[in-house]
Amino acid sequence: MRERKVAIFDVDGTIFRSSLAIELTERLVEEGIFDASVRREYEREKRKWFEREGGYEHYIDAVVGVFMENIKGVAYEDFQHVAQRTVAERKKQVYRYSRDLLKELKRKNYFLLAISQSPKAVLDIFCKKMGFDKNYGRIYEIGPSERFTGAISDVHLIENKANIVRRAVERENLTLKGSVGVGDTEGDIPFLEMVERPICFNPNMQLYRYGKRMGWEIVVERKDVIYKL
Repeated sequence: MRERKVAIFDVDGTIFRSSLAIELTERLVEEGIFDASVRREYEREKRKWFEREGGYEHYIDAVVGVFMENIKGVAYEDFQHVAQRTVAERKKQVYRYSRDLLKELKRKNYFLLAISQSPKAVLDIFCKKMGFDKNYGRIYEIGPSERFTGAISDVHLIENKANIVRRAVERENLTLKGSVGVGDTEGDIPFLEMVERPICFNPNMQLYRYGKRMGWEIVVERKDVIYKL
Protein backbone atom coordinates (compact mmCIF):
# COMPACT_ATOMS: atom_id res chain seq x y z
CA MET A 1 0.00 0.00 0.00
CA ARG A 2 1.41 3.37 -1.03
CA GLU A 3 2.40 5.75 1.75
CA ARG A 4 0.46 9.01 2.02
CA LYS A 5 2.01 12.38 2.69
CA VAL A 6 1.00 13.91 6.00
CA ALA A 7 0.05 17.44 7.05
CA ILE A 8 0.06 18.18 10.78
CA PHE A 9 -1.89 21.05 12.31
CA ASP A 10 -2.22 22.50 15.76
CA VAL A 11 -5.87 23.58 16.21
CA ASP A 12 -6.39 26.34 18.77
CA GLY A 13 -5.13 29.65 17.43
CA THR A 14 -3.93 27.94 14.25
CA ILE A 15 -7.21 26.89 12.64
CA PHE A 16 -9.81 27.88 15.22
CA ARG A 17 -9.74 31.61 16.01
CA SER A 18 -9.93 30.98 19.72
CA SER A 19 -9.50 27.94 21.93
CA LEU A 20 -11.94 25.05 21.94
CA ALA A 21 -11.13 24.58 25.64
CA ILE A 22 -12.10 28.19 26.38
CA GLU A 23 -15.32 28.07 24.36
CA LEU A 24 -16.26 24.72 25.88
CA THR A 25 -15.61 25.88 29.44
CA GLU A 26 -17.66 29.03 28.90
CA ARG A 27 -20.54 26.95 27.54
CA LEU A 28 -20.36 24.54 30.48
CA VAL A 29 -20.75 27.54 32.79
CA GLU A 30 -23.63 28.97 30.74
CA GLU A 31 -25.43 25.62 30.82
CA GLY A 32 -25.06 25.43 34.61
CA ILE A 33 -22.90 22.32 34.49
CA PHE A 34 -20.02 24.30 35.99
CA ASP A 35 -20.87 26.80 38.72
CA ALA A 36 -20.76 30.41 37.54
CA SER A 37 -18.33 31.26 40.34
CA VAL A 38 -15.52 29.38 38.58
CA ARG A 39 -15.23 32.22 36.07
CA ARG A 40 -13.49 34.28 38.74
CA GLU A 41 -10.58 31.85 38.57
CA TYR A 42 -9.66 32.88 35.03
CA GLU A 43 -11.32 36.27 34.49
CA ARG A 44 -8.33 38.09 36.00
CA GLU A 45 -5.92 36.47 33.56
CA LYS A 46 -8.34 37.10 30.72
CA ARG A 47 -8.52 40.80 31.56
CA LYS A 48 -4.74 41.08 31.85
CA TRP A 49 -4.36 39.48 28.42
CA PHE A 50 -6.95 41.76 26.81
CA GLU A 51 -5.22 44.78 28.34
CA ARG A 52 -1.82 43.50 27.15
CA GLU A 53 -0.52 43.25 30.68
CA GLY A 54 -0.32 39.46 30.72
CA GLY A 55 0.25 36.55 28.37
CA TYR A 56 -2.31 34.41 26.59
CA GLU A 57 -0.59 31.32 27.96
CA HIS A 58 -1.49 32.38 31.53
CA TYR A 59 -5.10 32.88 30.48
CA ILE A 60 -5.47 29.53 28.75
CA ASP A 61 -3.68 27.75 31.60
CA ALA A 62 -6.17 29.25 34.05
CA VAL A 63 -9.11 28.07 31.93
CA VAL A 64 -7.69 24.57 31.59
CA GLY A 65 -7.15 24.49 35.35
CA VAL A 66 -10.82 25.33 35.93
CA PHE A 67 -11.90 22.68 33.44
CA MET A 68 -9.80 20.00 35.09
CA GLU A 69 -10.99 20.93 38.58
CA ASN A 70 -14.67 20.85 37.64
CA ILE A 71 -15.07 18.11 35.05
CA LYS A 72 -14.99 15.34 37.67
CA GLY A 73 -18.47 13.91 38.16
CA VAL A 74 -19.96 15.51 35.03
CA ALA A 75 -22.06 13.07 32.99
CA TYR A 76 -20.56 12.31 29.60
CA GLU A 77 -23.99 12.72 27.99
CA ASP A 78 -24.28 16.29 29.30
CA PHE A 79 -20.73 17.08 28.23
CA GLN A 80 -21.30 15.71 24.73
CA HIS A 81 -24.42 17.82 24.34
CA VAL A 82 -22.48 20.95 25.26
CA ALA A 83 -19.58 20.02 22.98
CA GLN A 84 -21.95 19.54 20.03
CA ARG A 85 -23.57 22.94 20.62
CA THR A 86 -20.21 24.66 21.04
CA VAL A 87 -18.89 23.39 17.70
CA ALA A 88 -22.19 24.02 15.92
CA GLU A 89 -22.07 27.68 16.97
CA ARG A 90 -18.32 28.27 16.51
CA LYS A 91 -17.35 25.99 13.62
CA LYS A 92 -16.99 28.84 11.12
CA GLN A 93 -14.73 30.91 13.35
CA VAL A 94 -11.59 29.75 11.59
CA TYR A 95 -8.64 31.44 9.93
CA ARG A 96 -8.91 31.75 6.18
CA TYR A 97 -5.27 30.85 5.54
CA SER A 98 -5.28 27.56 7.43
CA ARG A 99 -8.82 26.71 6.27
CA ASP A 100 -7.81 27.11 2.62
CA LEU A 101 -4.53 25.27 3.14
CA LEU A 102 -6.46 22.36 4.63
CA LYS A 103 -8.72 22.24 1.59
CA GLU A 104 -5.75 22.37 -0.78
CA LEU A 105 -3.93 19.55 0.99
CA LYS A 106 -7.12 17.49 1.14
CA ARG A 107 -7.42 17.76 -2.63
CA LYS A 108 -3.83 16.53 -2.91
CA ASN A 109 -4.73 13.46 -0.82
CA TYR A 110 -2.66 14.39 2.20
CA PHE A 111 -3.43 12.61 5.45
CA LEU A 112 -4.62 15.43 7.72
CA LEU A 113 -3.56 15.07 11.34
CA ALA A 114 -4.58 17.44 14.16
CA ILE A 115 -2.78 17.63 17.51
CA SER A 116 -4.19 19.76 20.32
CA GLN A 117 -4.26 20.12 24.09
CA SER A 118 -8.05 20.62 23.99
CA PRO A 119 -10.32 17.76 25.15
CA LYS A 120 -10.47 15.06 22.49
CA ALA A 121 -14.23 14.72 22.84
CA VAL A 122 -14.76 18.23 21.41
CA LEU A 123 -11.86 17.87 18.97
CA ASP A 124 -13.52 14.82 17.46
CA ILE A 125 -16.54 16.92 16.51
CA PHE A 126 -14.64 19.96 15.27
CA CYS A 127 -11.97 18.04 13.34
CA LYS A 128 -14.54 15.86 11.59
CA LYS A 129 -16.24 18.98 10.25
CA MET A 130 -12.85 20.34 9.09
CA GLY A 131 -12.06 17.15 7.17
CA PHE A 132 -9.25 15.75 9.32
CA ASP A 133 -8.39 12.07 9.05
CA LYS A 134 -7.29 11.77 12.67
CA ASN A 135 -6.84 13.92 15.74
CA TYR A 136 -5.09 13.66 19.09
CA GLY A 137 -6.16 15.61 22.16
CA ARG A 138 -6.47 15.25 25.91
CA ILE A 139 -8.49 12.17 26.80
CA TYR A 140 -10.41 12.64 30.04
CA GLU A 141 -11.28 9.31 31.63
CA ILE A 142 -14.89 8.21 32.00
CA GLY A 143 -15.84 5.92 34.88
CA PRO A 144 -18.33 3.01 35.01
CA SER A 145 -21.19 5.42 35.73
CA GLU A 146 -20.50 7.29 32.47
CA ARG A 147 -19.17 10.27 34.40
CA PHE A 148 -15.76 11.87 34.15
CA THR A 149 -13.27 10.78 36.80
CA GLY A 150 -11.13 13.92 36.47
CA ALA A 151 -8.08 11.93 35.35
CA ILE A 152 -6.35 12.23 31.96
CA SER A 153 -5.19 9.20 29.98
CA ASP A 154 -1.82 9.00 28.19
CA VAL A 155 -0.56 12.38 29.41
CA HIS A 156 2.98 11.45 28.35
CA LEU A 157 1.80 11.06 24.75
CA ILE A 158 -0.21 14.25 24.26
CA GLU A 159 2.53 16.37 25.84
CA ASN A 160 5.06 15.24 23.22
CA LYS A 161 3.75 16.09 19.76
CA ALA A 162 6.78 14.56 18.04
CA ASN A 163 5.92 11.16 19.56
CA ILE A 164 2.37 11.50 18.30
CA VAL A 165 3.63 12.14 14.78
CA ARG A 166 5.92 9.11 14.93
CA ARG A 167 3.03 6.94 16.10
CA ALA A 168 0.70 8.21 13.38
CA VAL A 169 3.31 7.76 10.64
CA GLU A 170 3.84 4.15 11.69
CA ARG A 171 0.20 3.22 12.22
CA GLU A 172 -1.34 5.04 9.26
CA ASN A 173 1.31 4.15 6.64
CA LEU A 174 2.43 7.76 6.17
CA THR A 175 5.60 9.40 4.91
CA LEU A 176 7.26 12.61 6.08
CA LYS A 177 8.55 13.20 2.57
CA GLY A 178 6.73 16.30 1.33
CA SER A 179 5.13 16.74 4.75
CA VAL A 180 3.63 20.01 6.02
CA GLY A 181 3.28 21.29 9.58
CA VAL A 182 1.44 24.35 10.93
CA GLY A 183 1.74 25.64 14.49
CA ASP A 184 1.55 28.85 16.50
CA THR A 185 3.56 28.36 19.73
CA GLU A 186 6.87 26.92 20.88
CA GLY A 187 5.00 23.77 21.93
CA ASP A 188 4.65 22.95 18.23
CA ILE A 189 8.40 23.06 17.53
CA PRO A 190 8.91 19.29 18.04
CA PHE A 191 6.64 18.37 15.14
CA LEU A 192 7.59 21.37 13.01
CA GLU A 193 11.19 20.16 13.12
CA MET A 194 10.08 16.84 11.65
CA VAL A 195 8.29 18.09 8.53
CA GLU A 196 9.70 19.29 5.23
CA ARG A 197 7.57 22.43 5.17
CA PRO A 198 7.19 23.96 8.64
CA ILE A 199 4.85 26.97 8.84
CA CYS A 200 4.70 29.31 11.83
CA PHE A 201 1.19 30.77 11.65
CA ASN A 202 0.38 33.78 13.84
CA PRO A 203 3.31 32.69 16.03
CA ASN A 204 4.00 33.82 19.56
CA MET A 205 7.38 35.43 20.20
CA GLN A 206 9.17 32.20 21.13
CA LEU A 207 8.09 30.41 17.97
CA TYR A 208 8.66 33.51 15.81
CA ARG A 209 12.27 33.83 16.94
CA TYR A 210 12.94 30.13 16.53
CA GLY A 211 11.28 30.03 13.12
CA LYS A 212 13.25 33.04 11.87
CA ARG A 213 16.49 31.45 12.99
CA MET A 214 15.59 28.19 11.24
CA GLY A 215 14.39 29.89 8.05
CA TRP A 216 10.84 28.54 8.36
CA GLU A 217 7.80 30.10 6.71
CA ILE A 218 6.14 32.71 8.92
CA VAL A 219 2.58 33.70 8.06
CA VAL A 220 0.34 36.21 9.81
CA GLU A 221 -3.37 36.72 9.17
CA ARG A 222 -4.75 40.04 10.37
CA LYS A 223 -8.32 41.07 9.50
CA ASP A 224 -8.62 40.31 5.77
CA VAL A 225 -4.89 40.43 4.97
CA ILE A 226 -2.41 37.51 4.98
CA TYR A 227 1.25 38.50 5.44
CA LYS A 228 4.29 36.34 4.76
CA LEU A 229 7.26 37.59 6.80
